[in-house]
Amino acid sequence: MQQQKQRRVLILVENLPSPFDRRVWQEATTLRAAGYGVSIICPTGKGCEKKFESIDGIDIYRYDLPHEAEGALGYLIEYSVALFWSFFYSLKIRFDVVHACNPPDLFFLIGGFYKLFGKKFLFDHHDANPELYEAKFGRRGAFYKLLCLFEKLTFRTADVSIATNESYRRIALTRGGMDPDKVFVVRSGPSLERMKIVPPAKKPRKFLVGYVGVMGKQEGIDLLLQAAAVIIKHRQDVHFGLVGGGTSLEEMKALARELGVAEYVTFTGRVPDAELLAVLNAADVCVNPDVANEMNDISTMNKIMEYMALGKPIVQFDLTEGRHSAQDASLYARHNDPQDFARKIVQLLDDPARRQTMGEYGRRRVLDTLEWRHEAPRLLAAYAALWRPSPFGQGRASASRP
Repeated sequence: MQQQKQRRVLILVENLPSPFDRRVWQEATTLRAAGYGVSIICPTGKGCEKKFESIDGIDIYRYDLPHEAEGALGYLIEYSVALFWSFFYSLKIRFDVVHACNPPDLFFLIGGFYKLFGKKFLFDHHDANPELYEAKFGRRGAFYKLLCLFEKLTFRTADVSIATNESYRRIALTRGGMDPDKVFVVRSGPSLERMKIVPPAKKPRKFLVGYVGVMGKQEGIDLLLQAAAVIIKHRQDVHFGLVGGGTSLEEMKALARELGVAEYVTFTGRVPDAELLAVLNAADVCVNPDVANEMNDISTMNKIMEYMALGKPIVQFDLTEGRHSAQDASLYARHNDPQDFARKIVQLLDDPARRQTMGEYGRRRVLDTLEWRHEAPRLLAAYAALWRPSPFGQGRASASRP
């Protein structure tokens, strides 16, 4: 045990600051509690402007990024800046393991460099970047193939990989060519210390439909607003509370005005947890309008499990990992069909007993299966595998959850 306490972890993350990135912060605090020394290098962001601070014994080094990228040139600039600062700060930090969270799939350059000096490299697979590129830009091509190459090199460099679900584990085994004994499923379970049932905010109308997440192109906010227009056309007792920021926020506000539903929709932008929880606790139904595409089909969305943690019934499009997470806590609309999405919302609004049954089922599932405390031991098992020899014929070390 003493030996493990002396090991130090350097976590690299580019797309969100810490401790705002919930998965990364849960991983960091779990490792710290298990005796590891933990440092994080990440970008600055709202509420995380300090270039250095130590929180709960975890050292956080932050750098400024250009505005959120649009197009290949924008991503090239953003990722180049992230790589430069991540490597620059890494030179100042003592560590034994580079724990790299994607996107981008470029931290293998830093991990590979430090492996030359005996360090370990663990890849934390958050996003399937080739599928994400196709979802954002609607095409494949040279850049898509380049992303596939970066992904493959990342897996080949990694000593251990952790995946957020079984779909991502299959990518590690097939496209990544990884040893099954070195791939662990560690789901992004919600923390009930954070996702608390609290007094709800006052509802503008009789019913409130809640959403929390990014306001981006593949999140389907346009489809949700179209569904809202279908509902508002027939009844005016429903309000929509949309929590979150992103590159498409202003565009979605404009679309709400164009559809004639602006007075029935509140866009909060990115807000503190207290305000987020007040809105979600007030919601009668929570929604996940993620567009049905290959990327979203194989990805686990944190918002679904956060809704379940609060005991909320859900409406979403019928996607593989979304259905796996929510099961009977959700109704499933036809792919990218705002009319059917609206029908499913109305079905729940008009059936309070069903809402209660679904909400109770979801919360039980979180308590019994999906909460982060069930996943933390799997993260620690992945770390133990970094130093465990894997003789031929040894039983499978990888672990996954139902």
